[in-house]
Amino acid sequence: MILNFIPADVANFKDILSHILGAIFIMIIFALAYAYLKPHQLHKRRLVSTLLLKISYLFYLLVLLIIVYLASLVKEGLGEVFYGVEFFVFLIVLFAPNIGILARKLGPFSKKRENYNYFFTIVNIISTLAILVMYFI
Repeated sequence: MILNFIPADVANFKDILSHILGAIFIMIIFALAYAYLKPHQLHKRRLVSTLLLKISYLFYLLVLLIIVYLASLVKEGLGEVFYGVEFFVFLIVLFAPNIGILARKLGPFSKKRENYNYFFTIVNIISTLAILVMYFI
C-alpha cells in the first residue's frame, strides 16, 4: 500500500499553506482598510477626533483579524472558541465598529461628527477589549 503512504513533510504542507494564506489574508484586509480610511489625511477642524477614530478602528481590525486567524487555524474554529452567548456577543462586536466606520459620512451624522467620532472610538476600544477577553478567558 504505497499509495496510502504520505510523508510527514507533505502532511504538514497543508497546515503551513493555511497559515501562510491566513497571514496574507490579514495583510490584504488591513491594507484595504488603511487605504479606505486614509489615516494620514485628517480633517482640519476635527483633527483629534478623526485621528482617534481611525487609529482605534485600525487597532480593532488588527486585533479582530488576528483573533479570527488564531481561532480558525490554531484552535478548533470560531464556533468552538466563541460558543453560546459569547458567539452572539462576538457577532455584535464584529459588526458594530464596521457599521460605525462606514456610516460616519452619512448626512445625519455630518453635523455632529466630532461627537460621533468620539462615541465610535469608545465603541472600538470596548469591542477590542471584549474580543480579547472572550478569546483569552
